[in-house]
Amino acid sequence: MFQIIDGKKISQEIKEELKEKVAKDKAEGKEISLAVIQVGNDPASSVYVRNKKNACAYIGINSLSYELAEDTTEEELLSLICKLNEDNKVNGILVQLPLPKHINEEKVIQTIDPKKDVDGFHVQNVGALCVGSEGYVSCTPLGIITLLKRSGIEISGKNCVVIGRSNIVGKPMALLLLRENGTVTVCHSKTEDIKEITKQADILVVAIGKPKFVDETFVKEGAVVVDVGIHRNAENKLCGDVDFERVAPHTSAITPVPGGVGPMTIAMLMNNCVQSAERSV
Repeated sequence: MFQIIDGKKISQEIKEELKEKVAKDKAEGKEISLAVIQVGNDPASSVYVRNKKNACAYIGINSLSYELAEDTTEEELLSLICKLNEDNKVNGILVQLPLPKHINEEKVIQTIDPKKDVDGFHVQNVGALCVGSEGYVSCTPLGIITLLKRSGIEISGKNCVVIGRSNIVGKPMALLLLRENGTVTVCHSKTEDIKEITKQADILVVAIGKPKFVDETFVKEGAVVVDVGIHRNAENKLCGDVDFERVAPHTSAITPVPGGVGPMTIAMLMNNCVQSAERSV
């Protein structure tokens, strides 16, 4: 029988731990503030921003909301970020992606002070992850490592395969698994004989962005499968990059969609905010 890795339950445990920590900080007169910037009103972005604000409110982090018009110029956005960089009361800065096409996302990300880059996207933080220095780690990969550890799944010495090589998930995921002493392979759109590689995986992380791309023919019996994808199917129901019904019986543990990786991303964002406040003392 396979284990369903419960991201909702584990993320709630983390939020409770952070809530306690923030309450202690407040009792000592220390406040934590996260600035959240959204440009335009993309419906999916609005949902994510609302979830982040709700998590802040629950834990006790001050949420500073900047909702900018779709036609906000790049210069105006960069000016706001620079102002927040200089504000000692702001511990973390988050710019909700994607941005409108007329704004250069990379330029925006690199303008955020690395010490306030709680998303972990700045090149300085990515570089720190590469060499093992202190920095912020991208929230989704960090959430996956935390899920595995808190579910009692051993990473050290295991064959780990990541499908996907994005800067936000695939690449940092591979680096984190390597940091945990996994033996790591990254597969992508140009990988030949992909199933032959994924079937060697003790831990398979799927972040390819294609609904139900992975079926049981990709998976070794007894593997741990982590599904990062989130999509809506023809019936408007949420599904992942993994065909859960077909894959789950062949695994020892698997994350569901929804309720797996998703809740952990926000929990790790909150964790990075709290860390930011601790580091700035």
